[in-house]
Amino acid sequence: MSLILYTYWRSSAAYRIRIALNLKGLAYEARPVSLIADGGEHLKTAYRDVSPQAQLPTLVDDGHVVRQSVAILEYLEETRPAPALLPTDARGRAKVRELMLAVATDIHPLGNLRVLKAIEAGFGVDQAGKEDWSRRWIGHGFDGIEKLLAEKGVAGRFCYGDTPTLADACLVPQFYNAVRWGLDLAPYPTIRRVAEACQALEAFRKAAPEAQPDAPVV
Repeated sequence: MSLILYTYWRSSAAYRIRIALNLKGLAYEARPVSLIADGGEHLKTAYRDVSPQAQLPTLVDDGHVVRQSVAILEYLEETRPAPALLPTDARGRAKVRELMLAVATDIHPLGNLRVLKAIEAGFGVDQAGKEDWSRRWIGHGFDGIEKLLAEKGVAGRFCYGDTPTLADACLVPQFYNAVRWGLDLAPYPTIRRVAEACQALEAFRKAAPEAQPDAPVV
């Protein structure tokens, strides 16, 4: 069965899927879709035919199309259950999903490229203002996640225990964004420790934005 991932090197949502695919040892074909070039390739008819919402990522599994990153992560876990990226018990799975959604639904949408473009075009926010906006909402989200990770029985080496889960696949791309936007990470020692433990693994290094075939050559 063939896996195709429509991706963009700096898309944090696509970054999540690359991590999960690598952790599961799954080979896939990357099909880059630029969010920048030519006004955004994701807005063109060719990609809208794949994703009517014109959003990344999209996974195609032997012709079956799955959209939305959290849905893709869950789909991969259900169709390729080994190695498992969710705990075996209901409470553990709920905690991992809680951490996933704290990133994917609370932090990420506010820093999405289309939101940053909208506040620039509609409210005259300059680059410095967009950076302030990004730091504000990542910091707000990290305030809560840091406390969630500190709860008894949650963080070990990774977000939940001592093996990577889907929560780590979501946290690391957001940590990357936090560094990119210059967020002060001193208040988040657990987040930083977990992210650095993840980034030491080959699966995470291979998924990193700068390691992607469409990343700009510096």
